[in-house]
Amino acid sequence: MSRMVQCRKYKQELPGLERPPYPGAKGEAIFNDVSKKAWDEWQAHQTMLINERRLNMMDPDDRKFIQQEMDKFLAGEDYAQAEGYVPPSE
Repeated sequence: MSRMVQCRKYKQELPGLERPPYPGAKGEAIFNDVSKKAWDEWQAHQTMLINERRLNMMDPDDRKFIQQEMDKFLAGEDYAQAEGYVPPSE
């Protein structure tokens, strides 16, 4: 049975991550308060932001931007979108 967490993004109990995604306190906080669903959605959104905005993860400013957007995304706040992205119609 998977580990359940009270997800801070979705405000409900959902399956959690198998291990902290980052070292240190930030990774532990994500591990304890973010569901696997929210983390997987963040990973997809992060990839889109990096690609669409042509971010360089070697650049400290771009890494800081991604960290800030991750915090907003996982907290359920307004977060940056990829400019010009149109989601596929279903």
